[in-house]
Amino acid sequence: MTTNPILRLSAVLPFLFSPQAALAEPRLDEIVVTADLRNRPVNELPSSITIMNAEFIEDAAVQHFEELVNAVPNLNWSGDGHRARYFQIRGVGELEQYQGAPNPSVGFLIDDIDFSGIGTVATLFDTQSIEVLRGSQGSRYGANALGGLIYVQSTAPSAQSNGRLEVTVADDDALSMGAALGGALNDSETATFRVSAQKYESNGFRDNSYLNRKDTNARDELALKARLRFAASDAFEANVALMYSNINNGYDAFSLDNSYTMLSDKPGKDAQESVGASLRLDWTDLGDLTLTSITALASSDIDFSYDADWGNDDSWDPVTYDYVAASDRERDSLSQEFRLLSERWLIGVHVSRLEETLLTLSTGEYYDPFYDFADSLNYRFDSDYEAINASLFGQYDYDFSDTTRLSAAIRFEQRDSDYSDTDGLTASQSDSMWGGEISVSHDMNDAATVFARVSKGYKAGGFNLGVVDPDIREFAAEELWTIEAGIKLVSFDKKLHFNASLFQSRRVDQQVRASFQLQAGDPTSFGFATINVDDGESTGVEADVRWYPDDRWELYANIGILDATLGNFPESRPGPSGREQAHAPRYTLAGGAVFRHPNGVFARLDASAKDAFYYDVSHDQRSESYELVNTRVGFESESWTVSLWVRNLFDEAYAVRGFFFGNEPPDFPDTLYTRSGDPRQIGITAEKRF
Repeated sequence: MTTNPILRLSAVLPFLFSPQAALAEPRLDEIVVTADLRNRPVNELPSSITIMNAEFIEDAAVQHFEELVNAVPNLNWSGDGHRARYFQIRGVGELEQYQGAPNPSVGFLIDDIDFSGIGTVATLFDTQSIEVLRGSQGSRYGANALGGLIYVQSTAPSAQSNGRLEVTVADDDALSMGAALGGALNDSETATFRVSAQKYESNGFRDNSYLNRKDTNARDELALKARLRFAASDAFEANVALMYSNINNGYDAFSLDNSYTMLSDKPGKDAQESVGASLRLDWTDLGDLTLTSITALASSDIDFSYDADWGNDDSWDPVTYDYVAASDRERDSLSQEFRLLSERWLIGVHVSRLEETLLTLSTGEYYDPFYDFADSLNYRFDSDYEAINASLFGQYDYDFSDTTRLSAAIRFEQRDSDYSDTDGLTASQSDSMWGGEISVSHDMNDAATVFARVSKGYKAGGFNLGVVDPDIREFAAEELWTIEAGIKLVSFDKKLHFNASLFQSRRVDQQVRASFQLQAGDPTSFGFATINVDDGESTGVEADVRWYPDDRWELYANIGILDATLGNFPESRPGPSGREQAHAPRYTLAGGAVFRHPNGVFARLDASAKDAFYYDVSHDQRSESYELVNTRVGFESESWTVSLWVRNLFDEAYAVRGFFFGNEPPDFPDTLYTRSGDPRQIGITAEKRF
């Protein structure tokens, strides 16, 4: 008999609560949203948002942002690489490696540097906050934030000299060492800095029995960060952020029997080396106006390779079946934004340029002695892509009274792109898009605020590679309309925080990556293409609560409910019309309890549950629902902390990605292959603060 997962979760954890729970700053501090066009308190932002602060990030995760995904309502990720970089918010988002032009649906920024679609670099050491804005953010961030935005900030500089040293050891031969230091650069404290460095290594939870190795899926992650702040006067401030990330992970994640034992003879890697910088300038002495300039640039080299047959000579004997795929992607981006703000309005312009080159190599040999059939593959593919985006945006706020506010925002965006590849395809595309929102907020009293919001997000169109019918060579831009209403409440004694929202969305010309066959009965004409379908819809609820019964306890819970369905496929390209969208579980639950004793002893328990979801649009295979429990206990003083932690306490088996196809000769039966999430891991972390 299968037990209801919600009942199983409640048996483990009787208290449910939200990411904004352990996520918020101490209960008396005001939480300020920095991902918005203007910094403002979270209770004044009329949208659904999760904010995770440094304490929550350090206690609830070990190394990477993917460990925090389950703490956010209606957020999911696709395990198509070693680390999470493809995210889905309310069912909107990419699932796998893209071909041709990058066209992300979920924005991902680190210190104002754009890593949308390549968020592998999201390691967490010395991170100050993470903000997840759910729902389209067209007026704020344009076409790359159709489904929402994830905004990461590293620890900001302060005038007070301080630092930290951290060491973690854990099973899977994991070892991590990190150091951070900050303070004033001069006696007047007008210049401050913060620098950090961290190195993390582990085996990656896979055993390759054929190669007799435990490190074919290894993690090797280096992160260097620096932030500088110059405040020569009260009227001017400059903030510089620099980062270098070298993620050199192995990639040996899929097995023929969906276990943690691999048989590949040519394991690959999933590596990303990135250099990034941002410069933010704020002038506040322009009368009643403030001028903000944000400049950001990034350069990334991304290597992704894998053993395409997932086996070896012994696996397929007497058949010869040996294939390898590799890609080298280089991306350079540069952006400039100006905002002019008054108390009531703001206007701004944003210009960005993105260049990306891709080299793909696919090689292989196949020989079936029973049918005396042989085939070989040696395919090289090069492509170049360049896009220039220009946006004009504005926002106006109006107070009907001391308790009722109106806010309206709009953004116009023009994208012009050029593409060419060695298959002879050249394409130029131009999209004129617009998005915006109108919201009303009303303070019911000093404790509760209600809001309603109507928004329109957008995503640029694109083109399909390879041999496709002329009518699907290009696909149109997508629009996302959302109606949302909610409440934000903080009790008068600040001990109880509650947020809830209800939303309904409609996707116009929804972009879906679908399979197709050019010639009936000819399996060699099978391929994939992105097409537009009509009227995809989603309805859902997001709620969180946190409660501080006294100074020792903190309890939190959150819930995300989602009903996201695909639109109507055209008759010429039939598909699963009306079915649930991929990677859009009907529920996501999380909750936890934190206890801190005045003598320094502390303990926390975090649990999460996720409903089953479809792996893709091209097949009807589904994951299984699952529940995860993490815990941490330790002791802390003013200058040091030591803790024992366990992730996936009950060693729950769960999958984060699934493919359904034939990959086992000679008959190649269609089979579901899944990539498993991390098993149980136990570790100790010690931190020294000074």
